[in-house]
Amino acid sequence: MKIGIIGAGNIGGNLTRRLTALGHDVAVANSRGPQTLTDLAKETGATPVPVGEAARDAEIVVVTVPLKAVPSLPSGLLDGAADGVVVIDTNNYYPQQRDGQIAAIEDEGITESRWVERQLGHPVIKAFNGTYAQDILDRPLPAGDPDRVALPVAGDDGAAKAKVRALIDELGFDTVDAGGIDDSWRQQPDTPVYGLRAGVEGVTKALAEASPERPATFRG
Repeated sequence: MKIGIIGAGNIGGNLTRRLTALGHDVAVANSRGPQTLTDLAKETGATPVPVGEAARDAEIVVVTVPLKAVPSLPSGLLDGAADGVVVIDTNNYYPQQRDGQIAAIEDEGITESRWVERQLGHPVIKAFNGTYAQDILDRPLPAGDPDRVALPVAGDDGAAKAKVRALIDELGFDTVDAGGIDDSWRQQPDTPVYGLRAGVEGVTKALAEASPERPATFRG
């Protein structure tokens, strides 16, 4: 597949490494410009591009930038993407540590990914937000392995969610359907599933145990 990755930090960089290794055509962008991605491009074979070109012809676009930076992404970011493009949102809201207070999240009580949808003007699938970046490289296992880690995946579009779950399976991880985007609070920071290294049963249990109350440490 043609995949665009916006953000070349820990998650974005390691997804670039794994997805290129699996044979996907990856374009990667960051806020500092393609000239800063030369080493990653040489290592992986990915194509470094400006942010505004990352989604061109892409079937999947991964948005993995700090939440506060999402509104600054270029308008029409997805205009040149393939028909039916699927957008993966890996973001988390860290108001005290990084993002500052985002009123729509705290005052309206919407999920972080619903807020991202509003900024992008496009539905998203929430995945990888509670995944340790190094695990993307170190913990892939074949399907059926009893030690295979499962990741929660939330989204409103069943076909888009299925496409993301298939990609995660290809990366070497199981998945658990975590519901729609309005249910994605179950995998936000400080929930039982956040950062959990467990299989399908453990992830399913952790999602069920989540509380919709936003912890004080994740309020601005």
